[in-house]
Amino acid sequence: MWVTEEAIAAWTAEPRMTRGGQQTYSALAILTALTLKAVFRLALRQTEGLIGSVIRLLGLDLAVPDHSTLSRRAVTLEVPRPRSSPGAEPMHLLVDSTGLKLLGAGEWLHEKHGTTVRRSWRKLHLGMDAGTGTIVASLLTAKDVDDGSQVASLLDQIEGPLASFTGDGAYDQDGVAASIGARHPEAAIIVPPRSNAVPSEMAKTAPTQRDRHLQHITGHGRMAWQIASGYTKRARAETGMARFKQVIGDGLRSHTDERQATEVGVAVHVLNRMLELGRPNSVRIA
Repeated sequence: MWVTEEAIAAWTAEPRMTRGGQQTYSALAILTALTLKAVFRLALRQTEGLIGSVIRLLGLDLAVPDHSTLSRRAVTLEVPRPRSSPGAEPMHLLVDSTGLKLLGAGEWLHEKHGTTVRRSWRKLHLGMDAGTGTIVASLLTAKDVDDGSQVASLLDQIEGPLASFTGDGAYDQDGVAASIGARHPEAAIIVPPRSNAVPSEMAKTAPTQRDRHLQHITGHGRMAWQIASGYTKRARAETGMARFKQVIGDGLRSHTDERQATEVGVAVHVLNRMLELGRPNSVRIA
């Protein structure tokens, strides 16, 4: 681990020019602490101790944010989001959702005494760039929220045009198609129709994308449609979900909605940063 001179200079918050108390730590310092917390799956007190040890070992003259400060600042922290580069090609978006359990006293009781408790959990919705694997949109909702109802909120987080939208059968809804059409009218919607799906009334004269999917499935079979439409790329979304749970974990340690949203945002930032550092920069020399 290393700390750059720029990070050292930006560790302390800039003087406040408006009314209110002066913050001691910058957003960079809080984000650094929460990043270490996510990577090593630490509690806030453990995070405070780890940062203090690292600063002492590096011989840096920096203050250490305590666990109370980290908890308080997590409510309003703005986590950087990925931005599309100017002139980038339209994105192939993959969407999926998974459950994250809420960690807390119940976990301790289960480990120490084998007590059985009812698990509470929340649903995580992710949007991923199929070309790079970067998570470009994320959303945390209650466990009983329908996947299709969150498409508009995911799309609003994405900059630049879409070439296609790919999701599983849970997104086979008129509202999903309407949300995509309103924001990206040229995007291909690659969602498998349900087994009992029927063509629209305009299928013969002005077929929709869903009608054309149904026609292809009827004539060639569902497996052939998956290959022809590019639906097989959706497996990358499942890989992204598995990577999230393997690296970050399958639970949330925070106890309020705002802190949980920040926890997920930091986790997404961590995974994208790992991808960026691990991706080779290939240059053609001949």
